[in-house]
Amino acid sequence: MDIVLKKVCKSYNNEIILKDYDYVFKENQITYIKGKSGSGKTTLLRVLMGFESIDKGTIEGIDNKRISTVFQEDRLCENLSVMANIKLVSSNLNDSNIEEALDKVGMKDCKNKPAKELSGGMKRRAAILRALLYEFDLLILDEPFKGLDINTKKSVINFIKQKIKDKTVIIVTHDMEELDYFNGLKINICDFEKLV
Repeated sequence: MDIVLKKVCKSYNNEIILKDYDYVFKENQITYIKGKSGSGKTTLLRVLMGFESIDKGTIEGIDNKRISTVFQEDRLCENLSVMANIKLVSSNLNDSNIEEALDKVGMKDCKNKPAKELSGGMKRRAAILRALLYEFDLLILDEPFKGLDINTKKSVINFIKQKIKDKTVIIVTHDMEELDYFNGLKINICDFEKLV
């Protein structure tokens, strides 16, 4: 089912962030949201995730969706190992599936390291894997590839592509070149500045 926003409004401290916002996020497709910093993209994501209520308008098609998210921050438990951090999303994950995923993004040797000992790029990869290994209907990626070098970014995106078949995906990124790595997949462009 598509996610349909109709006349959505959201304000903070009398500042209008979203005003009569209409958009349809197509089911099982990727939507890239572009727009300058401070234009309200993250507020929109927070509304979709249910972290913020809207002042008025409607959002249809989001109820009962299993949502997985890569936030701008990694949000790892620093004292837990990489394996333990990934297992937080589901007790049904088995070690071999996690190890296979870690191997695909060049982190197999880090599985038992606590998050606090990882580099920024490794933390990012662990956060992405945690989101991808959850059984989701909707994947939200908010600046997911920051801090990753080109080769790592390619390997992570290749793994993402394997996991998003028949899934709805929303991506916010300032680097439009990252979308080139999703070649072969249809990507809808939501020009946020023109619609808000």
